[in-house]
Amino acid sequence: MIGKWNKSVILSYIGAAFGVLGIFLAIREFDIKYSIVCLIVCGICDLFDGTVARMCKRTKEEKEFGIELDALIDVLNFVALPLVILLSLGLSTKYHLAIYILYAIFGIARVGYFNIKLENSDKPVKYYEGMPLTYAAFFFPIVYLLSYVIDKSLFNIIYTITTCVIGLLYIIRVKVPKPGKILSIIFLLLAIIIIPLYLFIV
Repeated sequence: MIGKWNKSVILSYIGAAFGVLGIFLAIREFDIKYSIVCLIVCGICDLFDGTVARMCKRTKEEKEFGIELDALIDVLNFVALPLVILLSLGLSTKYHLAIYILYAIFGIARVGYFNIKLENSDKPVKYYEGMPLTYAAFFFPIVYLLSYVIDKSLFNIIYTITTCVIGLLYIIRVKVPKPGKILSIIFLLLAIIIIPLYLFIV
């Protein structure tokens, strides 16, 4: 079979599955909160898939495949899924279209640039240039909570601005620390708090 199908990439594939599920739920007009939850799960999978992969014995080809796989899944989960969520909210004017195009281009450019830097560096990455796409899985859900407490028209403006800011952070040359064990655990704890909030409270 083409591709790699061992345990080193299983968490990456699980993340991709939740990305597709989130898109499906949004398109089929289920409550958008379920797509938001899928986005959070995608973020958690992306945070820990590298840890899982490093625990496995891998060939050079398997390592290279994992890098490419991670990049492609990032585009699905943190570019395509957020845009489908935005469209499902009814934000579909020509101004929104321009924002979505830029967001997609910035996200894709961020992934391509990161892969080049990774290929040309033998040292472990301590800082990222620009915000990783994964962070979208935390910023979008947190901001979306505002939809339950403020006027819809105001929320739509805030959510649109959030999309612009996140897109710009992908390409602005700012150093972002690579999540270590402590930060990854903090993100995981946040997800454990936010997911039940979406599923059972709001």
